Amino acid sequence: MEDKRLEALYPSDSWGKEIKEVLNFVEKGQSVQLIGIPGVGRSNLLGLLSYNRNVRIKHLGEDEQVKYHFVLINFSEIKDKPLSEVIKFIFLSLIDSLRLRNILKDADAKKELETASSIFNNSLATGDSLVIFNALKRTVDFLCLEKDLSVILIFDRFEDYIPNVSQEFFANLRALRNRAKYKFSVVFSLKRPIEDILEPEIYFDFSEFLQGNTVYIQIYDKPSFEFRIKHLEEVDNRKIPEDVIKKVLNLTSGHGKLTRLCLEAWLQEISNSKSRAAGIASSDARQISNIQAENFLSNAKIQNSLLDMWNSFTPEESAFIRQLADSGETKQTAPDHLLNIGILADGKISIPLFAEFVKRIKPEEEKFVLSASKDEIKRGEVLFSNGLTALEFRLFKFLLENERKILSREEIINAVWGDLKSTQGVTEAAIDQLIFRLRKKIEQDLNNPKLIQTIKGRGISFSQ
Repeated sequence: MEDKRLEALYPSDSWGKEIKEVLNFVEKGQSVQLIGIPGVGRSNLLGLLSYNRNVRIKHLGEDEQVKYHFVLINFSEIKDKPLSEVIKFIFLSLIDSLRLRNILKDADAKKELETASSIFNNSLATGDSLVIFNALKRTVDFLCLEKDLSVILIFDRFEDYIPNVSQEFFANLRALRNRAKYKFSVVFSLKRPIEDILEPEIYFDFSEFLQGNTVYIQIYDKPSFEFRIKHLEEVDNRKIPEDVIKKVLNLTSGHGKLTRLCLEAWLQEISNSKSRAAGIASSDARQISNIQAENFLSNAKIQNSLLDMWNSFTPEESAFIRQLADSGETKQTAPDHLLNIGILADGKISIPLFAEFVKRIKPEEEKFVLSASKDEIKRGEVLFSNGLTALEFRLFKFLLENERKILSREEIINAVWGDLKSTQGVTEAAIDQLIFRLRKKIEQDLNNPKLIQTIKGRGISFSQ
């Protein structure tokens, strides 16, 4: 039975550089972070590792690729679940992936699947989360030590789980890794590196296998770009003129989601004007002239995609991009993250359509607002608290509830750590680090913070 997933159909040289870098870490038994701007194709790339046999053969070899087992896990499906449910989901995903190996007729796949399923079902019957996790460890033992497989857990859209991730989650990953040693790895897919968004103590147990192992997925990849164009033509049953593709490419710089949305919008416009496939000619000047930024920026889907990109940046990064979009230059040093993800190139914003979008954004005057239920923080229409860790949320909530008051460190400790196991051992450095991390997410200039002010000898104060 052939795998019909779209990822199985991509050409084997898609995202060749990025996949090679990811596998370089995996082959050494290290874990890795795959970082990219929203919509650039992280999920597609990860799907190639799980479902595209030709990609695995190209990078690992015919004989070696069967020794690696990739388990794709979409964390957007479990972003609000407790750790016990997350462990079950990981276990179930592992079993489903083994079933796929059976479909693809890899060696001994049937035995692997039957053994893992039996262990899972027996543990699930107990309803005890500790028993289920121990069963997961036994399954990893069986696959890695007895069957000599390297198990790679792929955590897609891991940023969705960040607000709920705990120290215990990473401790559990370490427990799995300690048993399988170099035959166990995790690939984290994120909008920005874990060290930028989590307190170090949360991921400390797993940091030696992860920190510094970062691969950035670039905005344009020619093989995957050409494949998606071909697929879009097949779905729409129309040939897209080369002139149209070229003009859209100039606007989007090959950004996967933006390119697809722009071409879909163009095709829809052609349909609305009752043009037939046979009547679409690349020489039609009227059709080609409509392919300009202003013709796409009114499209709701394209707006949402651009807004998703905009909201992935810190206030400091947003201020830099806004200045560059408005004036075309800036004397400030570009933030490293913007260079790493490729949104800047040669001193300019690399996606012209995004640059035009930024020019049209009014300076944000909306204040941060704590919801009536006090479990969400919004800024304008953006749910800001989704990008905060648990401790950052507790701190920011406390600041919003006590705006313009001077809050002592003791008050902060009681508010942020008070209902945890103990407030003892919360150091000055821990408080300072937490305040610094929140400032990184809300201040436009870390060297000149305007929202969170330090009152020497008394504490901190928040005002907006």
